[in-house]
Amino acid sequence: MELLRPAPEHLPSYVAALQRGWSPDTTRGAEAALEALAKIEADPASPFALVDDPEGLGPPWQAPDGTWRDRIPGRVRWMWDADGFAGSINLRWLKGTNALPPHVLGHVGYAVVPWRRQRGYATRALGLLLPLAQAEGLTFVDITTDPGNTPSQKVILANGGVFIERFDKGPTWGHKPGLRFRVPLGSA
Repeated sequence: MELLRPAPEHLPSYVAALQRGWSPDTTRGAEAALEALAKIEADPASPFALVDDPEGLGPPWQAPDGTWRDRIPGRVRWMWDADGFAGSINLRWLKGTNALPPHVLGHVGYAVVPWRRQRGYATRALGLLLPLAQAEGLTFVDITTDPGNTPSQKVILANGGVFIERFDKGPTWGHKPGLRFRVPLGSA
C-alpha cells in the first residue's frame, strides 16, 4: 500500500468505491458519498481541486451543525494498492502553530474502504503521512476518534500516539464524546 496524490488516472477506482457505499466523510457517510458522485458527474476534476491546499484558499465547508467554516490548509492522499483505491487520509494544520480552531478536532482524518479493512492500510497510511506533517512545521499531530472506535485507536497507538484526554466535541459536532491522541513528531 502506498499514498498517492489523487490524479485523474485514479478516478475510476475512486468512483467505484463511492458507488459501493464507501464515504470519505465518516460523519455524514452515504449522504457525502452521493454528493461526491454528483459532483464528479458534473465536474470530473472536482476530487482534485483541494488535494493540495497549503494556503487554505479553498471554499468554506459546511460543518455538521450547518455552520459554514473557513477552510484551513490541508493535503489529501489516497491509499492505493495493486487492486486500486483503498481509502483516503488527510492532513490539516494552521501555519506556524500546532493549534487548531476549536471546530477542527484533529490534524488527521482517514477512512479505509470496508472491504480492505483489517489489513494495516490505515496504520501504514498514517505512518506515511507523518513526514508530511513534520514538513509543514508540526511537532505533533492530534488525532481524535470515537470512544468505541477501537480499530482507529490501534492505528494511532501503532504510530507512536499517546492518549491525551476524553473530551466533548463541542456544538459543531453535536457535543458527542471523543478521545484525543497525540503523535509526537519532533521539531521540523
